Amino acid sequence: MTLFDMSGKVALVTGSTKGIGEAIVKRMAEHGAKVVVSSRKADACDKVAAEINAAHGDGTAVAIPCNISHKEELQKLVDATMKQFGRIDALVCNAAVNPYFGPSSDIPDEAFQKVMDVNIKSNHWLCNMVLPQMLERGEGSITIISSIGGLKGSPILGAYAISKAADMQLARNLAVEYGAQGIRANAIAPGLIKTYFAKALWDDENILKASTSGSALKRIGIPDEIAGAAVFLASDAGAFMTGQTMTIDGGATITGG
Repeated sequence: MTLFDMSGKVALVTGSTKGIGEAIVKRMAEHGAKVVVSSRKADACDKVAAEINAAHGDGTAVAIPCNISHKEELQKLVDATMKQFGRIDALVCNAAVNPYFGPSSDIPDEAFQKVMDVNIKSNHWLCNMVLPQMLERGEGSITIISSIGGLKGSPILGAYAISKAADMQLARNLAVEYGAQGIRANAIAPGLIKTYFAKALWDDENILKASTSGSALKRIGIPDEIAGAAVFLASDAGAFMTGQTMTIDGGATITGG
């Protein structure tokens, strides 16, 4: 058995039709996992699931659309996954929103609430829906995709940064509560990654240069450079890691960039 082998495991990844989530679900399938592709749009889910099945065989991936803002949809997502595969070994909470850029004093109440609801409360809901069947088996891994925004202050991403700091704490809390029962929970804090979600920070060449000039590697990351860490955390390679936040940012936080 190899350390990164996920054969026999079932992985549920939210927000997995583009960007970091898509890279994670595809790499987990590549490492042998059965995977659930999920995001709000059914056609996007179907497309990514079809690509995975074409590469790794029919039945490797299933598409289950879900808007994580709604508790009942999250429960349907978990129920449908259990019906299809009978278990969830690895949960990756990746879906998130950021509807506002600007000073905290100007953020509308509804935008602040949306960030907190989607980025924190929905993850809390989903983890607690998935945990019971993990506890029955005495094993399972939860990975929450956070951000380096949760590690430092920001003049334009205040609410988002607060939510991402809370996601790190959610992972720590779960790790402490359920570690003795074989459950591991960790967070990943990416830096600037070339995704549609972060397009405003890399689409313009001058903005990209400014965004990466303070990092050690002087470049933007790509989704696969986060996906590898997610495979590590969900496989035997990460079996002794829990309650931690893996910072993968090209050296931005160590330089103050």
